[in-house]
Amino acid sequence: MAGNQGQFEIKFRLTDGSDIGPRSFPAATSIATLKESILAQWPKEKENGPRTIKDLKLINGGKILENNRTVGECQSPLYDTRTVTTMHVVVQHPATEKEKKAASNASENKCMCIIL
Repeated sequence: MAGNQGQFEIKFRLTDGSDIGPRSFPAATSIATLKESILAQWPKEKENGPRTIKDLKLINGGKILENNRTVGECQSPLYDTRTVTTMHVVVQHPATEKEKKAASNASENKCMCIIL
């Protein structure tokens, strides 16, 4: 793919429709580095923002991008390096121990009766 050697203009679309960027990234930039960039640029006034890169998922072309991949590996050969690529950002906080216990207790406390 010829696009792998170049720079990619990427903007990140947040769930509320606002954007971070666009910024230019080399094709060798890892997805984890993109997520670190998003964390650094996250608007402070937005509630429930990500705390770590584990809270973020990047979606491009309908696929969730893996942290160990590079931007060049995740781009379709149809993309043009001269245009801006939009990646969707999903914030998904991991469940806390308290939430996990509540969920397991809820399923344990159910009883069922079957009348035949």
